[in-house]
Amino acid sequence: MVEIDTALVKSLIAAQFPDWAGLQVRPVAIGGWRNRTFHLGDTMSVRLPRAERYVAQVEKEHRVLPALAPQLPLPIPVPLGLGRPGEGYPWPWSVYRWIEGERSGLQSIVNLTEFAEDLADFLLALWKIDASDGPPAGQHNFYRGGALEVYDDETRRSIDVLSGEIDVPLITEIWERALASTWENRPVWVHGDVADGNLLVRGGRLSAVIDFGSSGTGDPACDLVIAWTLFDAPAARAFRDRVGLDARTWERARGWCLWKALITVAGEPGTNPLVKEEHRTWIDRIVVDHLGRE
Repeated sequence: MVEIDTALVKSLIAAQFPDWAGLQVRPVAIGGWRNRTFHLGDTMSVRLPRAERYVAQVEKEHRVLPALAPQLPLPIPVPLGLGRPGEGYPWPWSVYRWIEGERSGLQSIVNLTEFAEDLADFLLALWKIDASDGPPAGQHNFYRGGALEVYDDETRRSIDVLSGEIDVPLITEIWERALASTWENRPVWVHGDVADGNLLVRGGRLSAVIDFGSSGTGDPACDLVIAWTLFDAPAARAFRDRVGLDARTWERARGWCLWKALITVAGEPGTNPLVKEEHRTWIDRIVVDHLGRE
């Protein structure tokens, strides 16, 4: 990871976007892991990759977001400037229009079922956009929209590590069902990281979707993971009904969520225990859902 601070951002702005050099730069209250984000004045943000594996996402967002935005029912990031390496920072970076809103969560959402339906409508609109020129799943988006087999070895190692804590035959069955099918329709656009930190709320309702760094084209199953990570049973049911996808796609979606939960719970000993506990809850929800739908 590269150290990124306010002084660096000020230097980059002054050197490459002098018209904005007088604007205040300050870190956002809650930043992401893959990128550091800063306020630039009151109406813009600066976003810088923290590691080389995230760099390909910069150019991609500048290319695809202006084409996607007019076809979507909610605001998404608008690129305003593409920065170059400089001032000791080695990679391209971005200036965006700032989108007001608070991070989604159980305390900020007024009606979880309504939120789930609004999110479903956004995804349905995204999946309808012509994806013929979009980037297929690959390293640029960590294979979101692609085949789960990419993570098969990692998942099975995690199952082995957790063999004393989980029902290994049942968890293996859920994983293998996820591997057993593929998306047989035309590729669609996927966001790739539909999570509470990338969904903004105003007045208790979904108001914007941000961070399209994991976007690409392929199988929409990866965009359904939030059914287990945020929604309660009524909201998950409403979400599932609204998107209208087939049972095999939902099996693959369970696989995406299971992979992330397993590798987190089986991760390094220093991993935040609260984060591990949250991901254990995801596994429990996946098991309940799987058993209820057999």
